[in-house]
Amino acid sequence: MGIKIQTIKDIRFYLAKELSGIYKEPEMRVLADILIKTVTGTTKLHQLYDNGYLITAGEVEKIIGITKELKTGRPIQYILGETSFYNCTIKVNSSTLIPRSETEELVDLVIRENRDYKGNIIDFGSGSGCIAIALAANLPAAMLTGIEISDDAIRIAQENAVLNKVKISFIKGDIFTLDHEIVSKAGIIVSNPPYVRNSEKPLIAKNVLDFEPHLALFVTDTDPLAYYNAILKLAEKILLPGGRLYFEINEAMGKSLIGLFKSFDFSEIKIVSDINNKERIIKGRKNG
Repeated sequence: MGIKIQTIKDIRFYLAKELSGIYKEPEMRVLADILIKTVTGTTKLHQLYDNGYLITAGEVEKIIGITKELKTGRPIQYILGETSFYNCTIKVNSSTLIPRSETEELVDLVIRENRDYKGNIIDFGSGSGCIAIALAANLPAAMLTGIEISDDAIRIAQENAVLNKVKISFIKGDIFTLDHEIVSKAGIIVSNPPYVRNSEKPLIAKNVLDFEPHLALFVTDTDPLAYYNAILKLAEKILLPGGRLYFEINEAMGKSLIGLFKSFDFSEIKIVSDINNKERIIKGRKNG
């Protein structure tokens, strides 16, 4: 190994050496923080950045093992089996996407605009359940339903609901063939459906391509709005008049989605840019 690991400073030096050329420096710092917090169990900032803070032999062994997996490109969230999302702890595995910051922005928008909402909210393509769970935790008067096609993802989502002490009804269903009558009518629909076109695969990070579920990521170039169209068709039957619909989107599809929303008789349609000034969310209200 060549480096004796005894302190937090040693961990950071070891990771920088072992992961050089695989991760950029900003990513490395984030990885080091996650690794130190998880392995040592510390939640105190003064310990996290205390270079002299001593770690045990068992913790060193864990760090070396995790670093070996990181060198393969496997995301740390899958290695640890969980991640943080909007102040919720979310378990993840190879059947679920790793929640991302732009999805937190989607959740934040829904919460900010619906603080006192007391009706049903439906999350289409629930995956790990992160969206539904964050909404349930922050809109306690609302009732949440998650629709998901993968049995394994539903199992993880149910575990996450228990872990975060929220009540959510998860239903197995295919967005394209779902019987709308098995779902209660709702005043809010939210979804982060697959939206990366196959032609965009060369732009996607290798660790995402190699490890995350393609079913939850990619769509054909010939019909890139297929999931949005299917959910809008369901919204015709499920979403109450005046109800709101929120989507995470591909930044290249904003104009096309505005047209699609209009074709389903939605108004107050708006594209919202994320913190990086990319068009990542579309919202609209269903007309009477």
